[in-house]
Amino acid sequence: MATPLKSLKWYRGLADRKGRLEAGAFPVEGDKAIRQVMAAQPDAILEIVSVDEAPPHFRPYPQGRVSAAQFRYISSAQTPQGIMAIVRQPADVYTDALPQNPGRRILLLEDIQDPGNAGTLIRTAAALDYDGVILTESSADPLSPKCVQASAGTVLSVWLRRTAQYREMAQTLKKQGYSLAAADLKGDTAPDVLPGREKLVLALGNEAAGLSPELLAAADCRVRIPVAPEKAESLNVAACGAILMYLSAGK
Repeated sequence: MATPLKSLKWYRGLADRKGRLEAGAFPVEGDKAIRQVMAAQPDAILEIVSVDEAPPHFRPYPQGRVSAAQFRYISSAQTPQGIMAIVRQPADVYTDALPQNPGRRILLLEDIQDPGNAGTLIRTAAALDYDGVILTESSADPLSPKCVQASAGTVLSVWLRRTAQYREMAQTLKKQGYSLAAADLKGDTAPDVLPGREKLVLALGNEAAGLSPELLAAADCRVRIPVAPEKAESLNVAACGAILMYLSAGK
């Protein structure tokens, strides 16, 4: 039986940001999520670690085999699936350097702290053809295991930036012709304004506090989704983001 290509401690260390930064890599667990990474950036996969023999579509990559107990040790999942890809960390993910061509639609997440929400929003952004996602330093790390799991492996399907300079990035994008739309419970604009925006930055705020006053002040419009307040005060941020991204994409 093949052995792991590195020490078990090294793989386990990828659960922490420090370990990922030192390795320049992050783990993606599960056949479906790994295949999503393959579809987006096949050259980013460095190796496959599995309990059983890897399926044929993974065999071009270097292979490491471990026992079920060893896999549970290196896995961060509550229910390990027995197969993991070690994936190269995207360039510039922890910088404020915008891509040369940022694309038409960008999602900005201000202090979205729950990795499940952040990962779900990244997955939705990818599915609805958004090009990039900007996260604040107080947001969940998009390459953390819980976030990657919630994203179903779509973290390489969009460009990512996680930085304290997100407001400056938003201003730069506005100067490049992007409209900044802020999701706001007290907003005065209906979501039907979004499909007409040729270049859009959609901002979503913290699960409890919403968007900061500074970002709201910079917004070109404050968009509110009507809800039945006698039944629910507000929507979960991931649900709110899904609705607004769907509408903005003209779906």
